Amino acid sequence: MKKLIPILLGLLLLAGCAGGTKNEDTFDAMMEKGEIIVGLDDTFVPMGFRNPQGELVGFDVDLAREIFTRIGLTPKFQPIDWSLKESELNSGNIDVIFNGYTITDARKEKVNFSTPYMENTQIIITLASSDINSKEDLKGKAVSVQKESSAYDAVSKETDIYENLKNGELITFDSNLDLFLDLEAGRSDAIVLDEVFARYVLLSKNIEDYRILEDNFGEEEYGIGFRKSDKTLLEKTNETLAELIEDGTFDEIKKVYIND
Repeated sequence: MKKLIPILLGLLLLAGCAGGTKNEDTFDAMMEKGEIIVGLDDTFVPMGFRNPQGELVGFDVDLAREIFTRIGLTPKFQPIDWSLKESELNSGNIDVIFNGYTITDARKEKVNFSTPYMENTQIIITLASSDINSKEDLKGKAVSVQKESSAYDAVSKETDIYENLKNGELITFDSNLDLFLDLEAGRSDAIVLDEVFARYVLLSKNIEDYRILEDNFGEEEYGIGFRKSDKTLLEKTNETLAELIEDGTFDEIKKVYIND
């Protein structure tokens, strides 16, 4: 029994350490270390992606650099499995989710969001030759979305359409880029994804081969995701974001990647 007590105490201490990041405001520790780990999907153009030299670039990448540098932190960018983003955040593997991260009620239960900084729409894209002209026409069709994405949530909310898709479910992929490949191969009849991403990708394709439907799955806003306990970092970020918008830096960054 005497041997068990130190072992149990050790396990309790380990459990306490593992839960510390989730339950504590980590701002002072970040400032002492001088860096912040930014989680992102590095295939999500134009928000965060690799240039031909393999460097991480994009609107959110540049915006994160500017925000956190002004706060006094050096951002370290960590590509993550987008389907595990909230788990990565709350386990302490990353400090923020910052990459075209849509604000939803379901996500608000897991994270705190910054002030919204960009609007987006979940659009429907088909090949130009498709007979799909509306959301209703998606019934019986193969429709693809990114796994654990706001597109998945938006389509699944419209149960009359969702339950009548081909095989009664959405086809899911890890990356939005895979959606275009599946559509072009004829395996998907339509894809649903962020307009910000889709229009950027279509710039490098023959636009006449595709059609963006007038129907869509709703408008939304992007925000930065924080652990519930990191209230100081959230406050500092919101203050700095407001400064960037006020002094014109936000628009200067946006012009590099996004044409309204």
